[in-house]
Amino acid sequence: MSGRAVASPHRLSAAAGRTILEAGGNAVDAALAIVAAQGVVAPETCGLGGDLFALVHRPGWERPRALNSSGRAGSNADGSELAARGLRDIPADHPLVVTVPGCVDGMIALSKELGSLSLGDVLAPAIELARGGFPASTEQSRAFTIQADRYRDNPAVAAFYPNGRPIEPGEHVTRPELAATLEALAGSGERETFYLGTPGEDIIDALGGTITVDDLARSQAEWVDPVGVETLGHVAWTMPPNSQGYLGPATVAVFEMLDPPDDPEDPRWWHLMIEAYRCLAWERDDVVTDPGTAPLTPDLLVDRDRLRRWAETIGETAGSWPSTPHRVSGTAYMCAADADGMGVSIIQSNYYGTGSPFGAARSGFLLHDRGRGFTLTPGHPNQILPGKRPMHTLSPTLWTNGDQPAWLIGTRGGDIQPQLVAQLSARIVGSGVEPAVAQGMPRWAMSEFGPDSTSRLQVEPDTPASVIEDLRRRGHEIEIVDGPQGGWGPMSVIGLDGDERVAAADPRVDTTDAAVF
Repeated sequence: MSGRAVASPHRLSAAAGRTILEAGGNAVDAALAIVAAQGVVAPETCGLGGDLFALVHRPGWERPRALNSSGRAGSNADGSELAARGLRDIPADHPLVVTVPGCVDGMIALSKELGSLSLGDVLAPAIELARGGFPASTEQSRAFTIQADRYRDNPAVAAFYPNGRPIEPGEHVTRPELAATLEALAGSGERETFYLGTPGEDIIDALGGTITVDDLARSQAEWVDPVGVETLGHVAWTMPPNSQGYLGPATVAVFEMLDPPDDPEDPRWWHLMIEAYRCLAWERDDVVTDPGTAPLTPDLLVDRDRLRRWAETIGETAGSWPSTPHRVSGTAYMCAADADGMGVSIIQSNYYGTGSPFGAARSGFLLHDRGRGFTLTPGHPNQILPGKRPMHTLSPTLWTNGDQPAWLIGTRGGDIQPQLVAQLSARIVGSGVEPAVAQGMPRWAMSEFGPDSTSRLQVEPDTPASVIEDLRRRGHEIEIVDGPQGGWGPMSVIGLDGDERVAAADPRVDTTDAAVF
């Protein structure tokens, strides 16, 4: 097999990955170029102030390499005062919502371990975009308009408020402060330039001491064992906790156990997929934690006997399981494949929309709010404590067929990422729908599920009336949303399972791009 492929939420970041592949870089180099460029052109989704997860596979490997580069709570992360006020969650504007950003550690670890070019070469397209500029997108303008009261006076994103007003679609944006940060990192190739240099000082100053120099001196990147789920004739690999990634492949595995119809437009197909997700997801907040406090090991989370027991609880009508709130995510999922068959599934995020209200003032980037994955409840597995990783929504997947990489599938979407991954994966891998067709098919999303409530979900307006009628008859409460939902994506997919590469972008967001070349 030959051919290279990239898929990304933004055409300019996809172009950065393509440039690197055409210059002789491998899939890891291309993925890192996409990540860096995405943080430049779409800071409403991700950036250097967020976290990163990656799955990498080469033909012949027994399993993918998995990198968890999610940050930990700072040494002075003490939620007791907030808990004493009766709060269960950290307020959105509190410094404790910011954990140490893991993105740069992850980029450096991937580059040194598996890349073929220098980090300087890989970052060059992003630096050029930050220096030379780019047109603001419609989604970007909307995000910074909505958040104007929060960010108008934040020097980290001053470029998006020319003369104090929110940027408009098509306006030219340059980010010289971020360019300087990237240039310094490209010149050294070492984490200390970022974490112990000006960006690190900015992080400490912005948060008033919850994160310390010692916290920044500790690398956040960790190579871990991936979680693998056998389903649909493949193995679906994802990240172990503190990621919720297992939920997508596990949902597909439970779904397959229910002997679903082949046709993804069959109403029963929809019902079984919804129930397969619901029977697992109710326990997420109790089992997806820092590995040091997780009540179940990753292999037990996806144990087939355990999944089969959940499958046996599903009937022909909507069931009832124990609720979790839905959060809208500021995330970017990207993937790349090279001519040698290496595939990279990589995801990077600011988390809740644009992230926290805090920014690295002189360094040109916002800080994420991943600490919102913690709770203030004493004794809970996700209670915030110094040095601890929070529950993470990022859920990349990499599917293998034997020892060959087969599919790279992922999305943004916060809590609902596994729902979207399960739907698209089952349509493409299970039912054989062409990726471009599957990307355009209607999706559902569910924000709540509880023991005393019926199933409540939203569906896109092109969902067949027969499906909606049947789901309602089975006890699902259905809300038809106004139009295609950009927040239910954009999903990216690359297929390596066959004689030809395939790649498909998501039509729900107008900046997305996917290419085979």
